[in-house]
Amino acid sequence: MKNQLSVRYLGHACFEFDFEGTKVLLDPFITSNPLAKNVNVEDIKPDFIFLSHGHADHVADMAKIQKQSNAYVAAIVETAAWVKREGVAEDRVIEFNFGGTLSLPFGKVKMVYALHTNATPDGAYAGTACGFVFFVGDKTIYFAGDTALSLEMKLLEELNLDWIVLPIGGHYTMDMYDAVKAANFVNCKNVIGMHYDTFPPLAIDREEAKALFFNAGMDLKLLEIGESMDL
Repeated sequence: MKNQLSVRYLGHACFEFDFEGTKVLLDPFITSNPLAKNVNVEDIKPDFIFLSHGHADHVADMAKIQKQSNAYVAAIVETAAWVKREGVAEDRVIEFNFGGTLSLPFGKVKMVYALHTNATPDGAYAGTACGFVFFVGDKTIYFAGDTALSLEMKLLEELNLDWIVLPIGGHYTMDMYDAVKAANFVNCKNVIGMHYDTFPPLAIDREEAKALFFNAGMDLKLLEIGESMDL
C-alpha cells in the first residue's frame, strides 16, 4: 500500500507536510507575511521543523511554533546553535550538516547544497544555507530552500525525485527561467513553486510561469496560501 502524503502551503517558503500523520514544517514565516493573514499560527503544531537557513523570512515564527508544539527543530549546525539561543531545549534540536542523513520516524532526510547566503535575524553567522531531500515511503521530495541555480543540483538527478519545491521569484533566489533549468538538472517534472510574490521584488506573472514550465514538459503547481494537495 502506498503512503498517503500531502502538503499545505503557508506562504513564501513555508510548507507543512503531512507524512501519514507526522507533521513536518519547513521555514516558518507566517505572522510577518502580509499575504498569509488567513493562516492561524496558533493552529500549527508540527512534530518536526526544518530550517533551510537563518534569514528572518524563513525562521520568524520558529520559536513560537516550537514552543506550542514541542517540535524537534532540524538545521545546519550553526543555524541550530541560534535555535538553542532562542530558548529551544537542546534535546529538541537536531543539528547536522552536508552529506548527513537523518533517520526519523517518518523516513529519512538528507541535507544538500544550496547556493545562498546565511545569517540569523540578529546578524550572527549561521553557517551555509541548505536544502533537504525527504525519503518517505515510496516518495522522494526535494525542498531546495533559497538557492540560485547550481551545478550541484545535478548530483540529485539519479534520486528519481517525485516532487521538487523550487524558488521562482528571482531577486534573492533563482527566477522561473533558472528554475526550469534546475528541474532539468534534477530530472523531475513535478514542481511546486515558492518564494514569489511576497514582496515587490519577487512579483511574478503566474500565467507566464505556468506556461514556461508547461512548454518545457513540466507541471508547475502554484498553490494558494492555505491550500493543500496530495503528493
